[in-house]
Amino acid sequence: MSTPTRRHFLAGASALAASLGAPSLAMAQPGWPSKPIRFVVPFAPGGSSEIIARSVAGELSKSLGQNVFVDNKPGASGNIAMSEVARADDQHTVILGHIGTLAVNPYMYEKLPYDANKDFKPVSLLAKVPSLYVVNPDVPARNLKEFLALAKARPGQMSYGSAGNGSAGHLAFEYLKMASGVFLLHVPYRGTGPQLTDLLAGRLEAAAVGASAILPQIKAGKVRCIATGSTRRLAQLPDLPTVAEQGFPGFEMTQWYGMLAPASMPQANVERLAVEIAKAMKIPAAVERLHGDAAEPIGGSPAQFAQFIAAEQNRWKTVVQRARIKPD
Repeated sequence: MSTPTRRHFLAGASALAASLGAPSLAMAQPGWPSKPIRFVVPFAPGGSSEIIARSVAGELSKSLGQNVFVDNKPGASGNIAMSEVARADDQHTVILGHIGTLAVNPYMYEKLPYDANKDFKPVSLLAKVPSLYVVNPDVPARNLKEFLALAKARPGQMSYGSAGNGSAGHLAFEYLKMASGVFLLHVPYRGTGPQLTDLLAGRLEAAAVGASAILPQIKAGKVRCIATGSTRRLAQLPDLPTVAEQGFPGFEMTQWYGMLAPASMPQANVERLAVEIAKAMKIPAAVERLHGDAAEPIGGSPAQFAQFIAAEQNRWKTVVQRARIKPD
């Protein structure tokens, strides 16, 4: 029987360490990605979702050595795209996860064509975008206090729009209604674009829209912003108070976006994507681009994103049930 040499011992120890404690990235599939990656956005073009997805896709295309292209597939509150990507097994398809598809739809629909927690692997939280509460210029309210007083004096006569039932804008106003006790009529649209068309035309009194999509209209004076749902004031609108500052301590309403992979994707590839996203979220040009649209770049590990999703599901389950939000 031969005596183990020091070289044999070290080789065995290295193999054990690799199997027990080394990052899964060390076992990543060689040559992955081997073709362009399709980054599905389950909403229509023109909103915060597309702005963030295209920013991230551009940076990942550089670091991964393969084109990452955005594919907008709207419909059924994101369910159509989520269902399609849940079944994808080409190892080169990912999807933009969102407060609606991950934290609202599971409680809004009696039956979903996908399981938010079993059919996907969280990759990374990408960014948060504050919801801005806006009114058309004909509404005689300069701030949130005046708007709520007006709504209380005219219960059910004022309307707010959203990109659809269960959308971030719908949640934002229902959350405000629960906090303030006012009642406004909800008018759902099929996307942010059509909603903004009616808001700008004066056919809607108010809306809650992601800052990225509405800032140009605010700066142009086409709509009036009365509050931001973020925890602190925006650099782009330093004189605009938060909802919390205007009488509702602790109030926060931000839209959030992350990347998900189908459950069939090897964890090593998921980990590599997360690493590259974390790098991308620190690139000065990318940070400046997202900040310009009032988006806060995040990044992070798959485990951190999974914990975040679970916390958001617990939070919004209560809102959906109390507001009795139902699908279109």
